[in-house]
Amino acid sequence: GENLEDLTDTIIFTSINKEGKITLVSIPRDIWINEIQAKINTAYHYGGPDLIKKTIQNMLGQKVSYYLIVNFSGFEKAVDLLGGVAINVQKGFDDYLYPISGKENDLCDSDKEFKCRYEHLHFDVGPQLMDGKTALKFVRSRNAEGEEGTDFARVQRQQLFLGAFKEKLTLPEASLHPKKMFNLFNIFRESTITNIRENQYGGLLFLLSKGQWNNLKTVVLDGGLLIHPATHYSKQWVLVPKTGDWQEVQDYVKKLLD
Repeated sequence: GENLEDLTDTIIFTSINKEGKITLVSIPRDIWINEIQAKINTAYHYGGPDLIKKTIQNMLGQKVSYYLIVNFSGFEKAVDLLGGVAINVQKGFDDYLYPISGKENDLCDSDKEFKCRYEHLHFDVGPQLMDGKTALKFVRSRNAEGEEGTDFARVQRQQLFLGAFKEKLTLPEASLHPKKMFNLFNIFRESTITNIRENQYGGLLFLLSKGQWNNLKTVVLDGGLLIHPATHYSKQWVLVPKTGDWQEVQDYVKKLLD
């Protein structure tokens, strides 16, 4: 198919209300969007931040005020700056098809299986400290054998990571360390695309500091609301709303946020 360089790897809708209740809704990247006749993870490629923002608003029935797009190098640097993250892996897995960056078109000396394009990832069950590179592999892996190879399992790993990152960020050695916070802020500035203006940072940080981080609600739009249709869309493996429109999803999200 078309080589889309800037596919959106992970999409999370975040809501913080005035009482400090935080809700994260993870959106599987295989959701089919009729308006663009493509999966949601291509919306950024076709129309930049505005199209992805509009697409999510239409889908969830919620106003999206701000967007924040983070690139992978920023992700790795931020994790390393905090000294890694402690993640308690719930299910171990092997992924033999993790793509190696830069080798997408390598002919692998005529190897028909193109094995040189991939590396083998292995994660054991249990708590482990991950550096930026490892954490990125943990949240990005898409081809694990068995259950962990599903979009839903992947989203759950991403939410595990977010919890671990938040833990690290609120430890005294990070939050009370001005130089570390300043460096983290610079990484954030250099590796994100956002419509948040600098004069809004203070207000948003205040809102975040009031957030009930220990009572974080994390959900995945999943099998209860979405299905893999029998008919293929452009010969792709996609997810569509069970009922044929987004009303049920919108009702679910509204109830979640109330």
